Amino acid sequence: MSNADLGNRLNGILRASMASLFEQGELAELTYGAFNFVAAQVRATDQPDWTVSFPVGYKPDRTTIQSERKYTKEELIQRYEFLAIRQLSINEIIQFVTIVDAMLSDVLRAVVSRYPHKLGGKRTVTVQAVLESGSLEEVHLRATDSLINELSYKSPSEFADTFEELVGVNLLECPSFHRYVEIKASRDIFIHNRGIANAVYARKAGSHLRVQVGSVLPADSQYLLESYEHCLQLSEWLQKQLHMLWHSTDYEESRKSQLALPLPSGTPPDAPLAPSNPAPGA
Repeated sequence: MSNADLGNRLNGILRASMASLFEQGELAELTYGAFNFVAAQVRATDQPDWTVSFPVGYKPDRTTIQSERKYTKEELIQRYEFLAIRQLSINEIIQFVTIVDAMLSDVLRAVVSRYPHKLGGKRTVTVQAVLESGSLEEVHLRATDSLINELSYKSPSEFADTFEELVGVNLLECPSFHRYVEIKASRDIFIHNRGIANAVYARKAGSHLRVQVGSVLPADSQYLLESYEHCLQLSEWLQKQLHMLWHSTDYEESRKSQLALPLPSGTPPDAPLAPSNPAPGA
């Protein structure tokens, strides 16, 4: 693989990541609108009580076990509001972190595949892994995957150090990476600690700590939008940094296409182009 091919491959990874983030933003907006629509329908009726049927299990004959729950009108509206704001935000943040983590891992994997000596002489793989590999490249990939798995247990600064060592880009120089670290720490708390901040969250979040230990982490539409934007900014920043290291003809072409877009009537020639994909809720 030539440097140009690697540049285009890395650019493709970043473009796919940003496309996935845009799609999640779109889905979040559609979901939010759907919850609001149903809540408005309930609010507009005079019906005081509602009975909702939903499956709670699965029988051996592949039929569902149904259950029913009765809500007052206000209880049902509150549940929809909870889903539309907090639960939707939590679910989307989990998706954002999954996308960005996968993107960072794919960048590491692509660079090491091109320059396997970057793994260093001390990294080892088992004899079984070597025997099960069909090529030397697959051995390199197995060693890289082992490294990526180890990095998932490291601190953000340790991850950034290794990333810089292998890729040549210092993530700590990107302001959005520091915000992403807090977003990822929040994701961990939502999944593993019922949304209640603990000492691990405080250590990882650092200066971007949002609540004190023992408090419930907020998850609302504002935080969702901010998280979405920081994940996009991190991806865009990394895309530019990688292009400077490994020139991407695809990146150059995309930039030319953007600059060739006609400006709206009355727009000053030096005005920045507006983003083509606004954030959800914008």
